[in-house]
Amino acid sequence: MILFIRLLKESAFFAWGSVVANKLRTLLTLLGITIGIFAIISVFSVVDALERGVRTSIASLGENVIYIQKWPWEFSSDYPWWRYINRPTPRVSELDELMRRTQVLESVVFTASTTRTVEFGNRSLERVTLFTVTHDYDKVRSFEIETGRYFSPTESYNGRNVAILGAQIAANLFNEQDPIGNNIKIFGRNIEVIGVLTREGEDTFGSSHDELILLPVNYVNSFIDLNSDRYNPAILAKGRDGINNEELTDELRGAMRSIRRIKPAAEDNFALNQSSILSRQFDSLFAIIKIAGWIIGGFSILVGGFGIANIMFVSVKERTGIIGIQKALGAKNYFILIQFLVEAVILSLMGGMIGLIMVLGISWLASWGFEMDLLLSAENVLLGINVSVIIGLIAGFVPAWSAARLDPVEAIRTSI
Repeated sequence: MILFIRLLKESAFFAWGSVVANKLRTLLTLLGITIGIFAIISVFSVVDALERGVRTSIASLGENVIYIQKWPWEFSSDYPWWRYINRPTPRVSELDELMRRTQVLESVVFTASTTRTVEFGNRSLERVTLFTVTHDYDKVRSFEIETGRYFSPTESYNGRNVAILGAQIAANLFNEQDPIGNNIKIFGRNIEVIGVLTREGEDTFGSSHDELILLPVNYVNSFIDLNSDRYNPAILAKGRDGINNEELTDELRGAMRSIRRIKPAAEDNFALNQSSILSRQFDSLFAIIKIAGWIIGGFSILVGGFGIANIMFVSVKERTGIIGIQKALGAKNYFILIQFLVEAVILSLMGGMIGLIMVLGISWLASWGFEMDLLLSAENVLLGINVSVIIGLIAGFVPAWSAARLDPVEAIRTSI
């Protein structure tokens, strides 16, 4: 162990001496490693930031929630849309049947959406998303109410004219005024505001509760047919604790086929969608982007590797006499080999660390100036260090091997 520390110290000394003596040569040599590590780690950092945002958005859909809809979320290039266009849409009346025919559901919700102009006093907002929901929506989707309250069971089931506003809608309509208890006008009708949702911010998919208004399904359905395809109706089913998605999907498929009286040989006329479908699709996309990052950075690292190999060959030639003396005094081949390998690794690490510092600086600027969730993770730092070490070992092996095999007499004679 002591020998290795001495060897490391001596190699670091030689490496630093080479850097100081040949500043321009070293700078050009390390430039390739620096650019390569910067390219790879910056791409990985951006992908990680995007992946965090996407997975947070997907998680908000509910990991244990199945979406019963007309259209599937997953399709290929030869998507047979003509097989789905004539499917029936989910209906409000199917909720009670689902609860009656299944034993694994904790809650089931019908949702539909449309856009309308919303008015309060002399202010109005156009094309506001109205999201109509049955009572258990708060059990299926996660959100918080900043002021006011959620729908009561009586308001939901009897279809009272009440609404819960998204944070941005409330701010645009009421400014500093308290919305609770005030009436807004939608569909030409007065609707009482009973709650305001906590601001969420826009997610990766460009949607959140901030820009919509929640209304009871039974209220809106009294004068609009929400079962129509134009309102994107869906049924959200959440399983009980301990019920996995596969079991929940099988139970829902059987129940829906029974409700719609589908013959055993006929295919489903509904789609069962879940967040894992989106996760798989984005996993493939992120994998492709990371491969592109390796390719982009790989060329720079390859150039940097050749540069390190070149500078190591020069270093071996310049220190031929010293190598001969070391071997004449009893230094083993592995001692010389390790000495030059450590020097190559140190040079490569210097380039890699410069690249990591550049990524750290850009990450900080992006997070501070553009409010991006861009972080240099410990995993990416370790990746950059490991890549630098591997490149140093590969690039330095041949020069180190040639130095280790020098004949001490010839080496000393050559240096004279």
